[in-house]
Amino acid sequence: MQQVLLLHGALGSKDQFAGLEQALEPVLKTHAINFTGHGRVPSRHHAFTIQNFAHEVLDWMNSKQLMRADIFGYSMGGYVALWLARFYPGRVGKIFTLGTKLKWNREEADKEIRYLQPDMVAEKIPAFASALAQRHGEHEWRSVMHKTALMLHDLALHHLTDDDFERIATTVRMARGSRDTMVTADEVQHAVSLMPDAVYVEYENVEHPIEKVPLDLLVSEMVDFFS
Repeated sequence: MQQVLLLHGALGSKDQFAGLEQALEPVLKTHAINFTGHGRVPSRHHAFTIQNFAHEVLDWMNSKQLMRADIFGYSMGGYVALWLARFYPGRVGKIFTLGTKLKWNREEADKEIRYLQPDMVAEKIPAFASALAQRHGEHEWRSVMHKTALMLHDLALHHLTDDDFERIATTVRMARGSRDTMVTADEVQHAVSLMPDAVYVEYENVEHPIEKVPLDLLVSEMVDFFS
């Protein structure tokens, strides 16, 4: 049975894939993993960076003696998958990304960082703060948000370039919801145009949060792509 890693997004955890894993169980062997610092897993690093998370995936694969795997990456998880495909191509099979932001510079980072202020979130979006506290820990969620903001600052400086995308030779499906306000169609289509074996897919009336993506749609798309 095909081995597929499931990589969560920023501020997320593997628990968000529970329903997806159950639905895919008859046809795909999935492995959902937490990046350290997320989902109540202690952080192995002082800083969150795409490079650190990519090495965590490789370490997990090595611990399982899994030399090569396909990857489904949601949001930040998709970026980690693409980073692996660029710099460790022998370890990655097919890649399916959903809602992955690909255009990074100081302006784009600052725009996203505006929403990563724990005190503001606790005051104005208490339900979201509560969900993050349950996911990461009552005190830890603030640290997760702070470290994620610093990661975006780092991405403004250290990100995949056009030359990097041209060097990603693996088969890639890059999906985006038509109502995703974080990721534009232009930035995804631009990356797809640079990669030699990539396609763009857009899902009508789908928003960015993984919880708002219809499960039956995602299951059908993943089975079609990975099987």
